[in-house]
Parts: sequence; C-alpha cells; structure tokens
Amino acid sequence: MSTTSWDPALYLGFDDHRSRPFHDLLARVGAVAPRRVVDMGCGPGHLTAVLAARWPGAAISAFDSSAEMVDAARARDIDAGQADVRDWTPAPDTDVVVTNAVLQWVPEHMDLLPRWIAALPSGAWFALQVPGNLDAPSHALVRELLAEPRWHGTTDLRDGTAVLDPAGYADLLSDAGAQVDAWETTYLQRLTGEDPVLQWISGTALRPVRDALSPADYAEFRAELAPRLRAAYPVRPDGSTWFPFRRIFAVARTA
Repeated sequence: MSTTSWDPALYLGFDDHRSRPFHDLLARVGAVAPRRVVDMGCGPGHLTAVLAARWPGAAISAFDSSAEMVDAARARDIDAGQADVRDWTPAPDTDVVVTNAVLQWVPEHMDLLPRWIAALPSGAWFALQVPGNLDAPSHALVRELLAEPRWHGTTDLRDGTAVLDPAGYADLLSDAGAQVDAWETTYLQRLTGEDPVLQWISGTALRPVRDALSPADYAEFRAELAPRLRAAYPVRPDGSTWFPFRRIFAVARTA
C-alpha cells in the first residue's frame, strides 16, 4: 500500500463529487443481513457511517493505511484501525467487503482479488471502485511535468495500467468463481473556484509529489502545472469548469 501522506480536510473538499461513485457502487450490493461488513481503505470514515446505517445489525470493520485518515475516522466515532490491505485476510463471518478508490494504489491487487474471493464465505459480496481517469489530462500533465529536467526523478506516478477496465475485472473475478457485475461511469463534474482541477488533484494524485518536495518546490511545481491544467480544462463563461471523472466498478458475489 502507498505510504503517501493524506490530508483528510483537503480530500473532503470535494466530498459530494467524490462520494457519488460510492453510493452507486453500494446500490448494486444486494446483501440483506450481513454479519460483518468491511470498509477496506476507509479514509476519513465519512462513508463508513453509510455502511453502518444500511446494515445496523452488522459488525463494521474499517481500516486504512494512512494514520491521518484513521485519526479523522476515529474523530467521527468510527472504530478504525491502521493496516495495509495487502496484509488483510477476511474473518470467517465477512459477508460484505467494500473498497472505494483504494486498489489503484496497490499494484498487487490483481493478484490479491482472487485470494480474497476464495477466502470469503459462500454468498459474500465484494464491491470495488477505482479511478478510470489515470491517463486523462489531469494526470498525464502531471507525469509530463515530472519528466522535465527540473522535476525528473521526483517521484513516479501511476498511469492507466494501474487498474483494469470493467471487462478485465469481470474476467478476473469470474475466473475466481464469483458472479460479477462490472461497469464504468464518467461523471461530468462541474467545478468552481480558482484552478479547480488543480485543487481537485491536490487531494489525491499530487500527494506523492507533495511528499517528495519541499514546501517551496511543491509550490513552484503547482505554479508550473496550473496553466497547463487551465488550458486542458478551460473555464466556461459562467466561471465553472467541466471535469470528466471516469470510474470503474465491479461487484462480485461468491458461489
């Protein structure tokens, strides 16, 4: 799992936009009375509460690799723990697993998924959502800037090979013996404010860059990146900016 530091407040700055895929994912999980529900990569815990509200009789297990996110979740009275998804093994009573915008950070997740499916009890649900926009201008422009002499060697960022497409996840999970529902959605987000796309990716894609640079160098990097993002995502006459937000979903049910 990535050791990138996280800023829960910055991440939650676009909470409405970021949370919508979670609700769309959860809508396809048909569990009625699960014994245990796992929030794998719970972040600041704001969506863990949704799981608890939907299944009030279930034991809720939440964890994240980020100490900052775990602290934020605990501040919401979520009993979250700090752990790496690569070390996770489902308890025998785990009937639902939800992992939202996490597995793109785990290069090994395509090997881990079949193991997790095999370890879950019969009739369990595993629901995942990952970004499908890692090759979009918002991310490609960051990698292009990092390749320039001034920033070369700062850090490596993921590209589209970090995740599969819906058919890829469908094949992987079906081959593991599960029934699968896989799809993708592109949300056209309406962003506002100064350099809104830069602000958006500052809470996610730019975290490794921020960790690798001094505050002054990071400010310089953002200043060089901002006009490139403005050109790729122009401001409309009303002051808003359209930001396509492609997401990939898969829901598997074990045999």
